Amino acid sequence: MGDYNLDKMLAELQNLMGDKLELSEDAFFNWIHISPDQLLVLMDKLKNEYGFNYLANLTAVDYGEYFEIVYHLYSIPANNKTGVKTRVSRNQAQVDSVCLIWPTADWQEREVYDLMGIDFKGHPNLVRVLLPDDFTGHPLRKDFEMER
Repeated sequence: MGDYNLDKMLAELQNLMGDKLELSEDAFFNWIHISPDQLLVLMDKLKNEYGFNYLANLTAVDYGEYFEIVYHLYSIPANNKTGVKTRVSRNQAQVDSVCLIWPTADWQEREVYDLMGIDFKGHPNLVRVLLPDDFTGHPLRKDFEMER
């Protein structure tokens, strides 16, 4: 665990998960794009088989018709990093929580829920973390309308 070749890992995951997974890269990360129904399977493998022991960041982007949930993962022992992205529809903005895999996801998922309205299924305490309990809506959504 932790001592592996990133290209080999990505090839193994592609072979294992088939069309549920796509790969891309940019100047900063090798990205793993996964369907939401396979997110927990992938995340468990990344932590427990490939040593990605640190979830540095979890956020979401509103692309209008869908949301993309973005995870930045690091393997501290192997000095490596990768990113994971999954898309959910605007009408069914729900994805599995990764809190049981990385406890650091707790407040990050709550923040994304609070500001974007994405439901993290299985989260132990999915309540607002920044906005008042009586606040209506999710202000980082592109369709959020401010009252004047």
